Amino acid sequence: MTTSLQLTAADGFSFPAYVAHPTSQPKGAVVVLQEIFGVNSHIRSIADGYAAQGYVAIAPATFHRLQADVNLGYTQEDIAAGVALKASAEALPVPGVLRDVAAAVAHGAQFGKVGVVGYCWGGLLTWRAACTLGSIHAAVPYYGGGMTSAAEAARKPLCPVVAHFGDQDHSIPLDGAVAFQKAHADDGVQVHIYAAQHGFNCDQRGSFNQAAADLARARTLAFFGQYLSG
Repeated sequence: MTTSLQLTAADGFSFPAYVAHPTSQPKGAVVVLQEIFGVNSHIRSIADGYAAQGYVAIAPATFHRLQADVNLGYTQEDIAAGVALKASAEALPVPGVLRDVAAAVAHGAQFGKVGVVGYCWGGLLTWRAACTLGSIHAAVPYYGGGMTSAAEAARKPLCPVVAHFGDQDHSIPLDGAVAFQKAHADDGVQVHIYAAQHGFNCDQRGSFNQAAADLARARTLAFFGQYLSG
């Protein structure tokens, strides 16, 4: 079952979230953080997939502070629009949209332990959430744009993290991913690097890589199974 839910952040801001419920007793909750394209059909399908695995999946509209109902595809025009929205979101006063992520996590907590997974910009938000929100039990950023920068890599996670990168990702150079891996070798961060491009998990993009997507998903599900169960 899927629903649209209004959530309220700590500053009183109200925003929508797509929620997918499992057919059985929930194992916990997974907050799914969007790419720069909004809570589009790809993000909704990811949420549906986690619900099929037994989790309540919550995909908050993290662009809602800037623009309502963002639902982009993957054309060059869509990419340009998404990049502009991300820039505006990143320019918000700290903590910016992390207040909305925190509200989604708080909603998920009624169903058990909460994990966060995010893609592209959502991967960066997932990393920040892992390092700032103490209520998260596990976090999985996929090709988080910017998370290998010096400022982001200097953060320390408060929960276990698995990070997925592609070795052909032109927006996240391989040496940056390797440096990130080395920087976090001792603080519970597992880094996996695939023979793949940016966006390899998205079956609506030309960079989709079935083998990498399947392996990353299997690792993610095992990770969530370990840290969100019980």
